[in-house]
Amino acid sequence: MTVMMSAPIDQQDDEEVLVPHADLPENNHQPMDGIVAQPETANAVESQPVAEPPPTSRFTWRIDNFTRLNTKKLYSEIFVVGGYKWRVLIFPKGNNVDYLSMYLDVADSASLPYGWSRYAQFSLAVVNQIQNKYTVRKDTQHQFNARESDWGFTSFMPLGELYDPSRGYLVNDTLLIEAEVLVRRIVDYWNYDSKKETGYVGLKNQGATCYMNSLLQTLYHIPYFRKAVYHMPTTENDMPSGSIPLALQSLFYKLQYSDTSVATKELTKSFGWDTYDSFMQHDVQELNRVLCEKLEDKMKGTVVEGTIQKLFEGHHMNYIECINVDYKSTRKESFYDLQLDVKGCRDVYASFDKYVEVERLEGDNKYHAEQYGLQDAKKGVLFIDFPPVLQLQLKRFEYDFMRDTMVKINDRYEFPSELDLDREDGKYLSPDADRSVRNLYTLHSVLVHSGGVHGGHYYAFIRPTLSEQWYKFDDERVTKEDNKRALEEQYGGEEELPQTNPGFNNAPFKFTKYSNAYMLVYIRESDKDKIICNVDEKDIAEHLRERLKKEQEEKEHKKKEKAEAHLYTIIKVARNEDLGEQIGKDIYFDLVDHDKVRSFRVQKQMSLNVFKEEVAKEFGVPVQFQRYWLWAKRQNHTYRPNRPLTPAEEAQSVGQLREVSNKVHNGELKLFLEVECGMDSHPIAPPDKTKDDILLFFKLYDPEKEELRYVGRLFVKCTGKPSEILTKLNEMAGYDPEEDIALYEEIKFEPNVMCEPIDKKATFRASQLEDGDIVCFQKAPPVDGEEHFRYPDVPSYLEYVHNRQVVHFRSLDRPKEDDFFLEMSRLYTYDDVVEKVAQQLGLDDPSKIRLTPHNCYSQQPKPQPIKYRGVEHLSDMLVHYNQTSDILYYEVLDIPLPELQGLKTLKVAFHYATKDEVVSHTIRLPKQSTVGDVLDDLKTKVELSHPNAELRLLEVFYHKIYKVFPPNEKIENINDQYWTLRAEEIPEEEKNVGPHDRLIHVYHFTKDTAQNQMQIQNFGEPFFLVIHEGETLSEIKERIQKKLQVPEEEFGKWKFAFVSLGRPEYLSDSDIVSSRFQRRDVYGAWEQYFGLEHTDNAPKRSYAVNQNRHTFEKPVKIYN
Repeated sequence: MTVMMSAPIDQQDDEEVLVPHADLPENNHQPMDGIVAQPETANAVESQPVAEPPPTSRFTWRIDNFTRLNTKKLYSEIFVVGGYKWRVLIFPKGNNVDYLSMYLDVADSASLPYGWSRYAQFSLAVVNQIQNKYTVRKDTQHQFNARESDWGFTSFMPLGELYDPSRGYLVNDTLLIEAEVLVRRIVDYWNYDSKKETGYVGLKNQGATCYMNSLLQTLYHIPYFRKAVYHMPTTENDMPSGSIPLALQSLFYKLQYSDTSVATKELTKSFGWDTYDSFMQHDVQELNRVLCEKLEDKMKGTVVEGTIQKLFEGHHMNYIECINVDYKSTRKESFYDLQLDVKGCRDVYASFDKYVEVERLEGDNKYHAEQYGLQDAKKGVLFIDFPPVLQLQLKRFEYDFMRDTMVKINDRYEFPSELDLDREDGKYLSPDADRSVRNLYTLHSVLVHSGGVHGGHYYAFIRPTLSEQWYKFDDERVTKEDNKRALEEQYGGEEELPQTNPGFNNAPFKFTKYSNAYMLVYIRESDKDKIICNVDEKDIAEHLRERLKKEQEEKEHKKKEKAEAHLYTIIKVARNEDLGEQIGKDIYFDLVDHDKVRSFRVQKQMSLNVFKEEVAKEFGVPVQFQRYWLWAKRQNHTYRPNRPLTPAEEAQSVGQLREVSNKVHNGELKLFLEVECGMDSHPIAPPDKTKDDILLFFKLYDPEKEELRYVGRLFVKCTGKPSEILTKLNEMAGYDPEEDIALYEEIKFEPNVMCEPIDKKATFRASQLEDGDIVCFQKAPPVDGEEHFRYPDVPSYLEYVHNRQVVHFRSLDRPKEDDFFLEMSRLYTYDDVVEKVAQQLGLDDPSKIRLTPHNCYSQQPKPQPIKYRGVEHLSDMLVHYNQTSDILYYEVLDIPLPELQGLKTLKVAFHYATKDEVVSHTIRLPKQSTVGDVLDDLKTKVELSHPNAELRLLEVFYHKIYKVFPPNEKIENINDQYWTLRAEEIPEEEKNVGPHDRLIHVYHFTKDTAQNQMQIQNFGEPFFLVIHEGETLSEIKERIQKKLQVPEEEFGKWKFAFVSLGRPEYLSDSDIVSSRFQRRDVYGAWEQYFGLEHTDNAPKRSYAVNQNRHTFEKPVKIYN
């Protein structure tokens, strides 16, 4: 299983999740947060390249006129590595994120043989053409197959950096991309049997649940925990999908006794998760805590109360001890797991050393001791006791304040197979600790994360009995692994691949190991025998064993049926009774739903005459009174009884009959059983049928009750006329014999309803009626039309039934909850639909309703709302690719939608001149308006420093000013989703710029040493500054400090630089700043700027642009 998630758009992250490129928010795939890979086959031709070209090579792709590309995605030409064809795929404007998206793609995946698979390690790079050391390179590995034929990075690098000419990635509008690919042999997993090879089975993945699978396997392999789960009281009336204890018992039982991988759906249902939750990737530590808390709660008052604490709970003591006076404050706290630092620590012991490190509280940071006032003190943590099962969470994911994002720490971090926490004379233990307990631990499991910060893949290495043998639990597959794979290869860090062809022009191929341990489970040696205990059937409740054995037997039965399916055929027998029960309730068109009639599974060689005896037993109809009709699908897609079986056919086997009746070969034989009843309702012999006899079926419609029902069938002569059977029809309907009735033929219903009046005076042959036709009749509608029915006749009623649709409406603000539902017709126009919604909401003006369609795959609103009269009918609103939804989202606007669509809506952040405040304003103006109109409108909404203040509008992107909009520029094409639009007053000094003055860009920056390279990261609000000829740095500093109102102590730490093409040149106080800004031929003003270097400690702005309307990340919740 491989998890794929898009990085949230507003995050800038160097550690990147690896994903297939699926177009993210709107696509016709399932939500692709996770996909369970099918077993791959290695015996296809694909996996056996004949020639052996060099298995590694580097490919360079030069893209000219890059900024002018007007395509969502772009493929490179094909290159060959390891005998296979590859190409690079990029999304120049990002795959629905503000990053360049880049993937390696199997170029000929569509034409490869079934079951193909190939494995490659590769790196993708965007080359820095000014300074090679700033080249952005990312590496990963992947097993490519038909379902995952491309793999790579959705958030490869921020578009702001890529498109900034000063960064050196785009030179003369040309981009250079490099791909380095190393092809590895793959294992044949096609026939792999985990149980047979290892004695253990895996867990199926149901979306992005590999994080849960690795945790469940770890908990299952702590036998004491498993035993406690088995002993939780449950009853046979409980349902696994509604009871966490029962679902977990069921899962553990299956893991223990099943021969194949086990599904987790019942368990996630018992958590109260819907399928959308399963597709969200959650945090394992959070799930572990929440699950254990739930179980602890459910164990209360039972024989296993306190098990969770017994196994996992330890205690530490937080202390503060004064140095110069006799005062000490301590607080005891419990823990279920420990979070250990990875950054800056070489191994687990270094992390524990850091955990108990003593912090000195002195100087400005003195401790306030109750009766002694401020005192120098030392502060720290020591352990009172450790639990029998020690869970260590390694802090692989950290918040990077410089970049305002989460990053993954892939540094090398070692962990021992034996952990001694009594080392160095018990340095981690508090004075109260019980020194008689020996805290020597053995490693039980290693949980691994492979990938980046916003997703990836999880699996676990476990040694269930603490023997030397390790096992890898990777979703459905369990394999034996050695010590090196489970320990050393999960330390992280970098790996250099051996040079396979030294003559080839390439540098050593280094990979950051994206796979590394993030959670360790240790078991205390002295508790080992108690925890790794024996768990057998007697630990499992009788009702649970019975239930699960029954489930297993059903599964085996289905398996056997499947294996023997070719020997059997299914016969579905429809009778008059089925038509009576279904028509007007389950179905309205045609005669019967064959899935709801009695079906018989019989051997193909059985003759129909023998089968009749089975029917006689089942329905009580003697063999001689049974007559069978074959059904036929007509050209107009209706399905009707076509003809009775001939005596010769009745003598055949059912297998032969199925071949006659069924062109589709779906293994089923459908029959209509005609039974004629005598006066006493007992079966009698069916009447002889000549070619002049027609079998017709009759439905009765009541317009008053809006009800349709089946009333029976009749044989008529083709030369006869409907007028001859009117009395009989009235009798079937329970009407007066003389009642005037109207007759209609139900001809078809797909794609449209066709139901036409029948001329009562014409013969049945003249009306083209034949065997299996359906006649609908009703009391003749009154000519004067006194009675007003919604659907006065059969055709109008069938039209209504065919098109009716119950639509669930949800407010766009609360996209998970139904607000109300309305019965509508799929033929309703756009106006009909909004009018009904407005009526429901008590709104006078329907044009203020805006609707948004539903995405069936993500179960969320689509990003784009429906335009005013943008679709013709309700049916168009509900379709999503090949699926039909029954959900629409609504908003109530403050102005009519047509008016809103004629307007351009811009989000403008206004920066006040007189106070440090930014307010976001939404401005709506006609699309043909200019920037000047926007500023005039803004003036009416904001407080200016003086009445005649002039405003300007800027385009700000990644903390740099890219453009000052001319007042006459039209607003129609301005994009506020991608850039930030900032409005501000033009300072007086900028209005009076002298001939030798310069207006320069001033940006804040910090230096970032990510990926062992020095890179500049801009932050904060950029601004313009007028500098005068001959002005020194110290004079400019004074003006900047006054403008930004920075305290002296803080400002003293700032550095000042002339920055060109991303390289800072630091200035001293006596330097003449204007001499640096002499070039007038720069590509853009942002290529050179005056840089203020300092740490970014400003609070993050609350307004955020470019946020997808419906993006949200959820915490783990278990609802039941």
